[in-house]
Amino acid sequence: MPLKYLSLSYIINERFCPMKYILLVISLVMSAFMGVKAQPKISFERETYDFGAIMWKQPITAKFEFTNTGNKALVIHNVESSCGCIVASWTKKPVRPHHKGVIEAVFDAKMLGHFHKFVRVYSNATTRPFDLSMTGVVSADVVDYSHNYPIQIGNIHLDTDHIEFADANKGDQPTFELKVANGSSKDYAPVLMHLPSYIEAKAIPEKLAPKETGIIRLTFHSEKYPFLGINRTNVYLARYPGDKVGEDNQLDVISVLLPDFSKLTTAQRAMAPVVQLSATEIDFGEMGNKKTLKKHITITNTGRSDLKMEDIQVTSPALNVSLKKQVLAPGKSTKMYISVNAKYLRSNAKRTPRVLMITNDPKHPKNEITIKVKK
Repeated sequence: MPLKYLSLSYIINERFCPMKYILLVISLVMSAFMGVKAQPKISFERETYDFGAIMWKQPITAKFEFTNTGNKALVIHNVESSCGCIVASWTKKPVRPHHKGVIEAVFDAKMLGHFHKFVRVYSNATTRPFDLSMTGVVSADVVDYSHNYPIQIGNIHLDTDHIEFADANKGDQPTFELKVANGSSKDYAPVLMHLPSYIEAKAIPEKLAPKETGIIRLTFHSEKYPFLGINRTNVYLARYPGDKVGEDNQLDVISVLLPDFSKLTTAQRAMAPVVQLSATEIDFGEMGNKKTLKKHITITNTGRSDLKMEDIQVTSPALNVSLKKQVLAPGKSTKMYISVNAKYLRSNAKRTPRVLMITNDPKHPKNEITIKVKK
């Protein structure tokens, strides 16, 4: 029987060979085990880069970030380009386990039309090279989406990343139209992921050709939403089939379901509370080196019955609100403190942060406080 088919226990129990052979077998087994266990592994965040429509003779760069998910240092030996129009560079130093590296490919488009290029990666993670591809279309006239579609998620452009159903009463079904432009080089089917049960979305048309525009019509089914007041949630735009959710494709959704005052009598309206804010805008100026800034506004009840602050929400994670009293008797006041945390303040924020408050004032059930601050 060949040695490779003998178990270690057989060799020892049958006294098949002297101790030196036993030690040799143990050494071979351990070496084989360690050889399998210690292995680098390269995992790319994306393997295909779709540039969409790009300008002729305007070099662009694809960044392929990767992580060594193995347990041995990863080394990129070489990166070859499929044509002379691509110049590649990469992380030359060994990448330790659980650390990151990058391969950059600069593509200088010298011919018009669709393209499919690739770079071939050689490393110690595998005996075979690995291909990373780049696709798109080279045009002498590229559509500028920056004005009407300022929000870019991959190669898909939107007119906003903030969906709001402002003032709905129970039973209403308000709609919101999200404008979409396909800046990729392939057909695209707009899909929103993680939609709550009370929001319906329909893409019109269902599929967009390259450079084509359309809308996603969202409908808020208020009868399915169980709570009054303000609700803030997130949905995610799928950039391609099987896309994952993350901060880079996240859209904010705010729905405001107002209390129903339609059954109040004239006498009840005359005795209702009235909310009065000392300001509806707070300018914090620049954060500078400060971690937090705090200011306040005064809320006064100038009506004839108790004023109740039913719900308070913020539209930015950088804002925090504290309120000493949530019920105010007629003629009484309280202070609402609003603070800004620099850690969560986005310097490239696409909309103005706000504080939203729902009260039992029939004339002013929803109140907004606009926040201005620079990082």
